Amino acid sequence: MKKILFAFVLLHGAIAVGQTKKPSVATPAKKTSPATVKPVVSNPAAPILKNEIDSVSYALGVSLAAYYQSQGVTKLNGALLGTAVNDLLNARTPLLDNNISNTLLNSYMTRLQSEKSKQNKEAGEKFLAENKKRTGVITTESGLQYEIITAGTGESPAATDTVTCHYRGTFIDGRGFDNSYDRGQPISFPLNGVIKGWTEGLQLMKVGGKYKFYIPFQLGYGEYDYMSIPGGSALLFEVELIEVKRKN
Repeated sequence: MKKILFAFVLLHGAIAVGQTKKPSVATPAKKTSPATVKPVVSNPAAPILKNEIDSVSYALGVSLAAYYQSQGVTKLNGALLGTAVNDLLNARTPLLDNNISNTLLNSYMTRLQSEKSKQNKEAGEKFLAENKKRTGVITTESGLQYEIITAGTGESPAATDTVTCHYRGTFIDGRGFDNSYDRGQPISFPLNGVIKGWTEGLQLMKVGGKYKFYIPFQLGYGEYDYMSIPGGSALLFEVELIEVKRKN
């Protein structure tokens, strides 16, 4: 904390003493302007990492702060954070037990993430509302939208099958975030092990087909950030179904 020292100027009155028998009369002091003094700023000394424990402790603080900052936390009481850590490490009874702490944190982080992703959700909802009006776009009961680019003539997968696909993923503004074509190699995965929009959408396809999916955040990665995908994002995928491997 910066400490500021202020200088004060005291005004002293000069007392004139009369030579007669009349009572003494104090002569008012002449008014003067207070001197202008620049505040002295004291910068706190940087912490000194004296040993491995000091370094590990500071590194844990950096890691913790960086993670929660990425989740939308912008302010914490560092003193109370340190107190909680020391209470547990020194076997003292904490102010909040583990269950209460988890409940509080879950509630707080959910609210923060909801606020953080609100703009993305609203933009996605607006985009999908307009997109569903386009000719050729089909909307399922779940809210998944799709467009048939190439119908395909092969078999359709079940949710328990493994599929091989090429795909291109973009946000609603056209920015790309993932692309198997750029990597030069398709990807294989169990169909029930991916986002809901893919699990549902690929079962509508036939091998050799190519569809474009418009996936609301509820069928994508949800409200929380996932790697390079911000929470609440509606996603667009062009998917080419290359092969289906039935589960034995």
